[in-house]
Amino acid sequence: MKKLSPVTGRVARMHGYVPGEQPAGGALIKLNTNENPYPPTPQVAEAVASEAAGAGLRLYPSPMADALREKAAQVYALSPAQVLVGNGSDDILAICLRACVSEGDEVAYTVPTYFVYRTLVDIAGARRVEIPYVPADDGRGSTAPQIVRLPDALVESGARVKFVCSPNSPLGYVVPLEEVARLAAASTGLVVADEAYGDFGEGSAIELLADHPNLLVARSFSKSYSLAGARLGLAFASPQLLAGLAKVKDSYNVSRFSLAAGVAALDDQDWMRGNVAKVKATRARTVAELRVKGWAVRESGANFIWIDCSAQGGKPVYDRLRARNVLVRWFDEPGLTDGIRVTIGTDEEMSTFLSAIAS
Repeated sequence: MKKLSPVTGRVARMHGYVPGEQPAGGALIKLNTNENPYPPTPQVAEAVASEAAGAGLRLYPSPMADALREKAAQVYALSPAQVLVGNGSDDILAICLRACVSEGDEVAYTVPTYFVYRTLVDIAGARRVEIPYVPADDGRGSTAPQIVRLPDALVESGARVKFVCSPNSPLGYVVPLEEVARLAAASTGLVVADEAYGDFGEGSAIELLADHPNLLVARSFSKSYSLAGARLGLAFASPQLLAGLAKVKDSYNVSRFSLAAGVAALDDQDWMRGNVAKVKATRARTVAELRVKGWAVRESGANFIWIDCSAQGGKPVYDRLRARNVLVRWFDEPGLTDGIRVTIGTDEEMSTFLSAIAS
């Protein structure tokens, strides 16, 4: 008897999210997944080592990550009831759809954007409403990140959930706070301001929470706090909204090691800001040098840049860089095939990248 796959229905038909390559060994300069090139504060290693040395690992972690919620509330001037902790910000996004979307409901966002949205919508059996963003200009000659007005089609949509990624991945543009507020005010469902790269930009939708009970701000420890390996994310929203979301999260969704790392990272804001400042300075230098070499580069509000390779094609440029041991990100997606996304590394790494792309 022929056995059928246990995976059926929409999951069998959908395409899973494909993460950026994580190569083994250190031969490649890794500029493809927007990790921070600098280590986290030394307090993280101390906190994790202390956790490992203790007797607590035989016990489950705090179900609601109480210590981290309290520390985050202190840092962001909120109450602990306005903070929810996730296993990375992707976990936060999944929790939002799990709680707020039923099969057949609409989830809306502008494209191109973070491709996990598409995957999560498909898993939920919801309907994707993908609205092309309309740039005011091409953003390739300015010295400040492109500011984008949200399309009226997104604002007026009746979708149950709307995602806004700002600074945007993969293009790096910024959605101003007044546009996020306009979207939240016009929406009856949940509005998620995805600020995974927020510390590399200016301002935060956190300041809008008091006026918009349907707004949630998602933040990540992977970028500015240099903790991509710890898998930690934060959600900020009204206590009522987060109480509902907490019902559908995994019981113990964050490990004791990650919680200890997160508290230590939040406790050293000067270290994080210092790393962010170094990345931003290197970003500015890299963009300037690329433009001198004739490349069309978007100014970015994040820790990466988008380079237009339409004269040669994004894939050939990606391949030639990889042949020179520099790994960047190329997307086989409509509207993105003629460019590459490049994470900002250390000054030394970016000098190697600049030499490689010039050749």
